[in-house]
Amino acid sequence: MARNVNDMIKDLGFTYNPNDLSIELPEPDRDRAIFRVQKLFPEFVWDTTALEGNPFTFPEVKTLLEGVTVGGHRIEDEAQVLNQARSWKRLVEMVRDGSFSVNKATFCALNGIVAREEALEWGTFRNGQVGIAGTSFKPPAHQELDSLFERGTAIVNGISNPVEKGMVFYLFGALNQFFYDGNKRTSRLMMNGVLLMNGHDAISVPARQRLEYNEKMIRFYDTLDGTEMMSFLLDCSTLRSPAPNSTLTQG
Repeated sequence: MARNVNDMIKDLGFTYNPNDLSIELPEPDRDRAIFRVQKLFPEFVWDTTALEGNPFTFPEVKTLLEGVTVGGHRIEDEAQVLNQARSWKRLVEMVRDGSFSVNKATFCALNGIVAREEALEWGTFRNGQVGIAGTSFKPPAHQELDSLFERGTAIVNGISNPVEKGMVFYLFGALNQFFYDGNKRTSRLMMNGVLLMNGHDAISVPARQRLEYNEKMIRFYDTLDGTEMMSFLLDCSTLRSPAPNSTLTQG
């Protein structure tokens, strides 16, 4: 059953137009999708940390992941790279053993790795107010987070198309800022968990598109319309099709 715009804004915090998306669902193959993550692992880690402004270059990230110390960087920047690598490895483990799920426990477990030592707390929903630089949008009060997460994930888990489902969760997590830090990184991991569990390739936003990514995210926060950002994510993936075929359905 299609949901109206007001319901989507109430329960997700934003709306989007699924008819403007062009999603292709190839034959699912979980083992192949996981193999691709492992093959592109250094690139995925670098893309993610570069989007955060981390100064490590791709060769430096690759060297660090091979166990060789790279000089000339802050300890915090090195830790961010290593934490992102650990979080990707944990995600793949969850997908392999079938324990990944779109729920609070998984979300918090991944944030506990992603944001370790970067925030007041990590791995647990925030208990204070936060803001988002560059926009007037104000994330919900911390007292609302549990009920908001319950309502939002009910919508997400009712979406039949796994690509659409993953992207909607990403925007849901990024917008509502459930944690003190690492919200976008953790939410993209959740998106990719949905994709991998369903046998589809993970999506990584290339480091070279950092400016475009940031501009589109600010517009998303300002307009509460996720259509442009979801289309951008599709452009970063192997899942763009020539014609729209995605619908928001409730199971």
